[in-house]
Amino acid sequence: MRLAVVVNPLSGRQQGDRVAGEAAALLGRAGHTVVVVPGQTAAERRAALSLELDSGLVDGVVVVGGDGALHGVLDAVAGTGVPVGLVPAGTGNDVARTLDLPLRSVHAAVDVVHAGRTRSIDLMDVGGILVASVVASGFDSKVNERANALRWPHGRLRYLRAVAQELRVFEPLPFELDLDGERLSTEAMLVAVGNGESFGGGLRICAGAVPDDGLLDVVVIKPVSKAELLKVFPQLPSGRHVDHPAFERHRVRRVRVASPGVVAYGDGERLGPLPLTADVRPGALQVFVP
Repeated sequence: MRLAVVVNPLSGRQQGDRVAGEAAALLGRAGHTVVVVPGQTAAERRAALSLELDSGLVDGVVVVGGDGALHGVLDAVAGTGVPVGLVPAGTGNDVARTLDLPLRSVHAAVDVVHAGRTRSIDLMDVGGILVASVVASGFDSKVNERANALRWPHGRLRYLRAVAQELRVFEPLPFELDLDGERLSTEAMLVAVGNGESFGGGLRICAGAVPDDGLLDVVVIKPVSKAELLKVFPQLPSGRHVDHPAFERHRVRRVRVASPGVVAYGDGERLGPLPLTADVRPGALQVFVP
């Protein structure tokens, strides 16, 4: 196969280039032709990948990085039928988790691509921006806004510091939802729209979401006390929060989410302020899977 390798050099604490070099070498030794897509920014990589795909010579795309690296090229590869392989090198890797891909072994991730087994998954179209995993708004997005403004500490500790700061001032937010034409006005701690199950590196906010069912899972966490929120939050990795009385789920093909002063994040990237409308695009992406 002729494979175009796209790498975010900043992924995984600037380990992207190293991981990409290892992946490219392994793919080459397995007999594949490897073309490394140039570009220091997401826009540059997306433009270069589009040129490769337009040539008609690319059999597959290998993205080295995290959810943000994949997010950056979705609009170039979606709908082309060219399958995408993931070599996780980011901090979240939630799309890789959804697809049961190896998270810690470059060799194992490359083996998945080499085996050539593919699957179609859905994507979310959020006002022309494609998202593969989860769009979140509310408590989590406010935490992300705080974390992005902090200079210290780094990594997960910065996120936890932002959680502690936001928790002191956070109050339930008013949301207006349109769920396939059905209007819902509610207060909530957060609203998440999931094509996959998790965000934030394995927090399974939309536990049970299936990425190829042609539906989006809209999860509403109804108001709870701050003490209760602290108890529920640790349940997200296991998905046990779905049994909590504050958990509410809707499965739809289109959802509009509105709340004043709230910003949404998708695939861990800042999408912008609400309102937003998300539509499902069934089977829009081909992916290499175990």
